[in-house]
Amino acid sequence: MTTRFAAVLAMPSPADPAPPGIDPGELRLAMLEDVYEVVAGLELLTPALIRHPAYPPDAEDVTWPGTAILHAEDPDAALRALAERGADQAVLVAPDAPDLPPLLIGKLLRALGRAAAAACPATGGGLVALAVRLPAPAWLTETLPALGLTLEAPDALARLTAAAPRTGLVRRTPAWHRLRTPADLEYLDPGLEGWENTRALLSGHPLPGLPL
Repeated sequence: MTTRFAAVLAMPSPADPAPPGIDPGELRLAMLEDVYEVVAGLELLTPALIRHPAYPPDAEDVTWPGTAILHAEDPDAALRALAERGADQAVLVAPDAPDLPPLLIGKLLRALGRAAAAACPATGGGLVALAVRLPAPAWLTETLPALGLTLEAPDALARLTAAAPRTGLVRRTPAWHRLRTPADLEYLDPGLEGWENTRALLSGHPLPGLPL
């Protein structure tokens, strides 16, 4: 039986999505918790949190009891740690997509049927999530540093595709959005279920186009 992990990357990011009146650290933690809730609610997947040493330790408080909490300094180390936990497949998820539909993670795993990796692109560049067969091949591990700690490099998908030794080893799934600037908060749909922590934090600070 295939062992699958879905891990949220609690890693430093240069992005600041907080609008005036919202503490950036509180918003990052709220988004992280919402992303974690998405992965923790998935069936047939083991949730995990990957915390960078420089990320505030209160990130670990958002997890459910029994969740695998791993310490790693980059996505490559994160995949190695998950492989050591017995993972045959792993999905790394960016920490700033609080309204990510669970269906997209399922699509990533299905795309691994014939591929070594599958990527969910982010609107505006970078990746929302990356699924990988483990142990990861050398061409992939060598490319991971260029993708950024939270897979935020604008050309992340192009780099993965270029690094693959043959066509088809990297599959692309439908894109989603990340919240990396205050303007990105307008992607949030108040009618979409989920993202309760982010919603609660923003509820007292209505934004143009976002009737929370």
